[in-house]
Amino acid sequence: MNTGKKNIRRGILYIVSTPIGNLEDITLRALRVLKEVRLIAAEDTRRTAKLTAAFAVETPLTSLHEWNESRKTEYVLSRLEEGEDVAYVTDAGTPGVSDPGFVLVREALAGGYTVVPVPGVTAAVAALSIAGLPMDSYVFFAFLPAREGKKRKFLESIRDEEKTMVFYESPRRLEETLRMMAGIFGDRPAVVARELTKMHEETIRGTIAEVLDRIAVREIRGEVTLIVGGKERGAPEISEEGLADLYLRLRKDPSLSTRDIAGIISRRTGLPKKQVYSFILKKENRS
Repeated sequence: MNTGKKNIRRGILYIVSTPIGNLEDITLRALRVLKEVRLIAAEDTRRTAKLTAAFAVETPLTSLHEWNESRKTEYVLSRLEEGEDVAYVTDAGTPGVSDPGFVLVREALAGGYTVVPVPGVTAAVAALSIAGLPMDSYVFFAFLPAREGKKRKFLESIRDEEKTMVFYESPRRLEETLRMMAGIFGDRPAVVARELTKMHEETIRGTIAEVLDRIAVREIRGEVTLIVGGKERGAPEISEEGLADLYLRLRKDPSLSTRDIAGIISRRTGLPKKQVYSFILKKENRS
């Protein structure tokens, strides 16, 4: 039965990542989406206008930032309801990652609208990729509290975190933060990635104390991503008898070589493979 009503297509909300500095980091897909949508909602229309002008994107802009996110979210949803696709961008990087965008995405999903990511640069991941610290497991804490007391309390609460830790920090507070970390965490590996992808990009590596020595004699400027190594796990507790018992059980399998056995024991106990291999050689020489 035809009711005479047309099925109106609902718009799609695209969450578009933009360059954190170097405009060449914009993706071809991001440019296509920005040109094809009917509206671009932006954290700062002035900043985004420079990006759109550089790539001849003529799509209209509207602001959606931290202070008007709730009100402007309703406007964006109304445009989606009318069947118009909308893109959301922040000043730089991926929306919602220490930037506005969470409220908009949450309400769009609650309203049943399709939300599509257009991935690209994120300062935290870019810094991690060149830090030289473990990336198999990490935790992102974004900006630390600005007040000294709250910052200290927060850092003390994550003192035992074993994963690599990623922070954003103001260049004015960086030295104070590192000194506080040195007192709470001890002298762990640390990396300061400054002005990533920009003309004055710089990466400072070392222990927390070494990094402090290098930044204390100069002024740090620009966007800063700080990466700090997690707490090292304590030495594994396994007796020599327990180690010998595990070795003897594995030795019963004729398909396992000495190196295979050393690798298995190392993974199960957390002991360095070199140490385990040396232990096995001593056992076999006594036999």
